[in-house]
Amino acid sequence: MVLDKKNVPQWLVHALLWLTLCGLLFYPFLTESRTLPYSLMAKLLSAMALFYLNYYYLVPKILLKGRMWHYILLSVTVLLTIGLFTSIAFPPLPPNDFPRLEAHMRQRGGNGPGGFRLFMMSTFIFAVTYIFSTMLKVYTEWQKNEDLRKLVEKEKIQSELQFLKTQLSPHFLFNSLNTIYSLSVKQSPDTSEAVINLSELMRYMLYEADKKLVPLGKELEYIKSYVALQRLRLSDGEDVFLKISGEERGKFVPPLLFISFIENAFKYGTDYNGKTFVKINLLVNQESIHLQVINTIGTYRAKTKSSGVGLENVKNRLNYLYPNSHVLQINNDGKSYEVNLTLNLKNYELHNH
Repeated sequence: MVLDKKNVPQWLVHALLWLTLCGLLFYPFLTESRTLPYSLMAKLLSAMALFYLNYYYLVPKILLKGRMWHYILLSVTVLLTIGLFTSIAFPPLPPNDFPRLEAHMRQRGGNGPGGFRLFMMSTFIFAVTYIFSTMLKVYTEWQKNEDLRKLVEKEKIQSELQFLKTQLSPHFLFNSLNTIYSLSVKQSPDTSEAVINLSELMRYMLYEADKKLVPLGKELEYIKSYVALQRLRLSDGEDVFLKISGEERGKFVPPLLFISFIENAFKYGTDYNGKTFVKINLLVNQESIHLQVINTIGTYRAKTKSSGVGLENVKNRLNYLYPNSHVLQINNDGKSYEVNLTLNLKNYELHNH
């Protein structure tokens, strides 16, 4: 076994096992200054050999391959055989104690209660070591598979998130270009300002969106720029409200996490008379962030293949990034659409740590 950082815990378990076993077996002899019987050393070496035969071969090659009954029958056979062999070949007596040794030899082979007790004791000691070997190997393999599963899951999540970001960015870009197109058709003097606004938004998406986390302040500036761009598109932006309160310094969030809810509100928040009502409240607390977005349900739009892409993406991102650390509630009464999102920053930090 190679002694490296990954194997240190396993190596320590093995060392502790044999030190404990040696201490229990040798302590009576060492305290009374008695000579260690050769039978004791022989059985200890036999137990170690049996332990590693089971650990490196029988468990991985038979038990973990699904052949449980083969493993059980083979294990019982091996334990009974080695228990019988060691009880006969290695009697628990010093080799110079000839009278007692001779008496013991007359009982060997299992004849008499003394030989049977010796056989049962030897088999029990080997069985305990053997079972511990099985448990340790099964746990080690389970832990290895669990680590591999977590690694694969982590890589899958990262690839999913990257895919979601690449989906979200073009989706947002197309909607923003539609906004500027509307201004240009109207020959609005605000068209040039909208182009500058969009360039700022695109700069954020190009240089910040690939990061795992961004300062909350930058994300809030992005939201402000987006709302300003939408106000330029609208003929009447008096009923567009954006309120941000709380202290954002020292807080970080994944980029482009809130924009889909806000974008969706502007997309569907215009009524039949062309009047838009969108209300955005973002409250930053010490350990949480709460976003509320309310909009009227306006003109009917036929569903297309891309409908709901942004919202579906952000739901997936929240499930990946904030498992058990967020609450998302969406209410639709047919007249208004309300989103309430709460992020638990403390649980998020603990989860990622």
